[in-house]
Amino acid sequence: MNIVSATAAQLPRILEIYANARAYMRAHGNAEQWSGGYPGEEVVSRDIAQGNCYLCMEGEEILGVFCYFEGEDPTYGRIDGAWQNDRPYGVIHRIAVAAHRRGVASFCFDACYARCGNLKIDTHRDNFPMQRSLEKNGFVYCGIIYLQNGDERMAYQRCEDQKREEATT
Repeated sequence: MNIVSATAAQLPRILEIYANARAYMRAHGNAEQWSGGYPGEEVVSRDIAQGNCYLCMEGEEILGVFCYFEGEDPTYGRIDGAWQNDRPYGVIHRIAVAAHRRGVASFCFDACYARCGNLKIDTHRDNFPMQRSLEKNGFVYCGIIYLQNGDERMAYQRCEDQKREEATT
């Protein structure tokens, strides 16, 4: 597996992966997250244009897609809880796998962590598979953040601080 930047030519397949992820969430008790066709063509096209849309590939096959950038995310400015640190961080949004193949999300998380070493991500309260994946991959639950529309999301962070803390306990 490897991580590459997405191109506009891959947009139809990316949108298909997101549609399949929405269907999977609905079928597994998460009816609210990514409702209304989110993320749609406009959001994904913007991610691609800004160089923030990445693909997990194996040969020519797209295994997963996600948005990644380094810098401030305005929705992470207020948290009911506490981040592990206030150092610069990378953000992962809109991660979806093409098929429920083991290890794709973990590979994506590790690739982002290798770039930054301090990651933040959020997920819906009903997205139990993502919560388990985050915890399995070294993310720590930090509290609740609020989207621009006021919706709550569970916020997680993975950083060197956590690795040191685990090593001493």
